[in-house]
Amino acid sequence: MPRSAVSVAPLLTLLAFATPLTTLAAEAPHPFTARDLWVMDRISDPQPDPQGNRIAFSVRVTDFSTNGASYDLWLVNADGSGLRRLTSDPKRDTDPRWAPDGKSLFFLSTRSGSSQIWRLPLDGGEPSQVSDLPLDVSALKVSPDGSRLAFGLEVFPDCADLACTKKRVDEAESAQATGKIYDRLFVRHWDTWGDGRRNHLFVMPASGGAAIDLSKALDADVPSKPFGGAEEIAFTPDGKAVVFSARIAGKTEAWSTNFDLYRVAVDGSGAPQNLTAGNLAWDTQPSFSPDGKIMAYLAMVRPAFEADRFHIHLRDLASGADKELAAAWDRSPAELVWSRDGKTIYASANDLGRSPLFAIDVATGKTRKLTSEGSVHSPALMGEKGDRIVFGRDTFRSPVELFTIHADGSGLTQITHVNEAKLAAVRMTEPEQFSFVGAHGDTVYGWVSKPVGWTAGQKAPIAFLIHGGPQGSFEDNFHYRWNPQVYAGAGYATVMIDFHGSTGYGQAFTDAISKDWGGGPLEDLQKGLAAALQKYPWLDGDRACALGASYGGYMINWIAGRWPEGFKCLVNHDGLFDQRAMYYTTEELWFPEWEQGGPYYEHPEIHEKWNPANYVANWKTPMLVAQGGLDYRVPDGQGLATFTALQRRGIPSRFLYLPDESHWVLHAANSLLWHETVLGWLDRWLKAN
Repeated sequence: MPRSAVSVAPLLTLLAFATPLTTLAAEAPHPFTARDLWVMDRISDPQPDPQGNRIAFSVRVTDFSTNGASYDLWLVNADGSGLRRLTSDPKRDTDPRWAPDGKSLFFLSTRSGSSQIWRLPLDGGEPSQVSDLPLDVSALKVSPDGSRLAFGLEVFPDCADLACTKKRVDEAESAQATGKIYDRLFVRHWDTWGDGRRNHLFVMPASGGAAIDLSKALDADVPSKPFGGAEEIAFTPDGKAVVFSARIAGKTEAWSTNFDLYRVAVDGSGAPQNLTAGNLAWDTQPSFSPDGKIMAYLAMVRPAFEADRFHIHLRDLASGADKELAAAWDRSPAELVWSRDGKTIYASANDLGRSPLFAIDVATGKTRKLTSEGSVHSPALMGEKGDRIVFGRDTFRSPVELFTIHADGSGLTQITHVNEAKLAAVRMTEPEQFSFVGAHGDTVYGWVSKPVGWTAGQKAPIAFLIHGGPQGSFEDNFHYRWNPQVYAGAGYATVMIDFHGSTGYGQAFTDAISKDWGGGPLEDLQKGLAAALQKYPWLDGDRACALGASYGGYMINWIAGRWPEGFKCLVNHDGLFDQRAMYYTTEELWFPEWEQGGPYYEHPEIHEKWNPANYVANWKTPMLVAQGGLDYRVPDGQGLATFTALQRRGIPSRFLYLPDESHWVLHAANSLLWHETVLGWLDRWLKAN
């Protein structure tokens, strides 16, 4: 039966059937649902001990009763035995980091009331608090000899000490006047209004003590906001210095991607030294060879372009000579891990709809693919010999679990099965990859999947999912919103196309979308749907709904005006409506300026060429619009304008406003409401009699 019209009321029903997790496996397997998506435990941050015998990691568990989550540390032996939970405090425990002797773990915890550094002995005993600072600690790193800890604190740069920052924050929270004054951008960023504070990099003794601000002299965030972390920071092998990534752009920060690598002594003596001043694009993720002679790092080559390919660079620390490694490898690595002998660098990279693990020979630049299925995350070397690598891997059919593999690519072994019982309780589909000739005569890839319970002879209605970015990909992973299993469980086939602009198909393919937002990508989507319908006759092209968020939401608005006959219904989440208003109200200006050829006031013709607002007169397809109130990348006026246009034209439409969500839906209750509303919209137009 079709779902009825959805309002906030069904949320109470959704939360009411939050059954204990222990009962799930005992029930008969049921089609995968949005609630199953949130029931899955989320593994992250695998950290092998120095001896290579154990791996510590973090697990996030959704708590439906609080609409939040618990975060705890776990431990497993390298062979998969001995899985045990290390912490169970109701507060948040994350970021496990080994002491060099392997006898204890440093970690971040909020159990004292704020995020502080704690230490857990693994031979017995309770955790002890290491830091007692007035501000929240983030991005924890341990020096090679274990004597020092590096971390981030958010401070007012003109404050002489941490107490000053704490005092100002407290005064602002208690003040009756709430106005804010700004002299430059960013005024707000992603989901937060600026208040003048910066992330600064600090170092303190591992036994506790005074914290030294290593980036005080820089007008920059270390780690970078809003998504930077410990991967942007590295101790030198001798522990005497730290290298970090930072963008010093002053008033041009909102349209600059010029991050550089800086080196500074751990005792704070001397100013940070810029190691990559010659590159005006993005430099990040320093990683040192085992002998300490070479620093590998990632670098883009084009300033002001956030989706440029990351190239691997090697810098000789004695001579300063810098060279690119694997220049002909047309992929963008996500992180760098050295082998113990310094002859190989391991990295994952987006590749043809997956993110495998690669090995890159340091001498020749030759690359080898070590894994094939799924998406690899956070690889790390194990043991003194480093003959095995541990990493997280997820697929369309499983959340992240931990795996190990030999350095030659053999012996792939799953060592955790945290979600095994939950996966046994659900019925899933198996997406299949296909390809076709798209725009410009290029080969374009996509995925298609059947509904759960599909039988031969049935025609399946289609959820046509369009990814955001636009420089992104529908890769083989377990996505926590655009997961095809949710739609398959609700009776829908899914079709997902990696149109021009997608990552993992070479930089030229990614570049093709710039200044062509509504051209080649729309052609790919049209040809992709046609190719899927021809290849899979069980797809019902007369019952299809297109859904997307961010750029995907932009494309929904573009489809409404330029391909209005294509679908029975549309779903737009946080999508761009008006390019002019978007340019003047978004925050990261480097993005629209690169994508549309420059500032709006200099090149209005390109911005307007691909502006959905110019084609509202063609709109006729029913559309559901969803919008986060804290989304400052695509401000809520864009969603409201879309809904206004639909209502004024008399087109069946609905507006789901989520005042406490940003560019994503991060709260369990809101996600359940979002999915129920979206699936209800599909049912109304694709399943109703």
